[in-house]
Amino acid sequence: LKMLGEEKYFEEAFTLARKALSIGEVPVGCVLVYENVIIGRGHNRVNFYKNACRHAEMEAFDEAFLWCKTNCLSFDDVFLKTTLFVTCEPCMMCAALICKMKLKRVVYGCPNDRFGGFGSVLDVKETFGHTFPSEIVANCRKDESVELLQIFYENGRFKGIHIQCFQQ
Repeated sequence: LKMLGEEKYFEEAFTLARKALSIGEVPVGCVLVYENVIIGRGHNRVNFYKNACRHAEMEAFDEAFLWCKTNCLSFDDVFLKTTLFVTCEPCMMCAALICKMKLKRVVYGCPNDRFGGFGSVLDVKETFGHTFPSEIVANCRKDESVELLQIFYENGRFKGIHIQCFQQ
């Protein structure tokens, strides 16, 4: 990443992941970058919205769609030249969205051994015959990604949030 000048984008994803951790969300952060401009940012907001679909990638895509609309650009054209940086391998749902939106490239931190959609559990791209993303780069700053997730789960936050969300 440093050789490609992209470390700053991955650092922004980690900043968002730490923000998620600070508010009791699973610490995953994501940025979408088009022509060296961050067009979408997101971190998990599943508990905030009480909606299991509000993953970091979904939040970033919502912002990117708005950016495209504001700049009078077709998201179809923009996403063909866009890279997604995310601290953890996208789940199957997010991987399907990434493939359908025809993102050029995905760079992620640690594998997602429970829900990973780019090979850890299921390879959405291969299984459904997608041609995008054309490049997937795995295990960037993997140890840091794992450490954030371990902090979240070891502190019992998941258990507390689970009870809070589902015992109302």
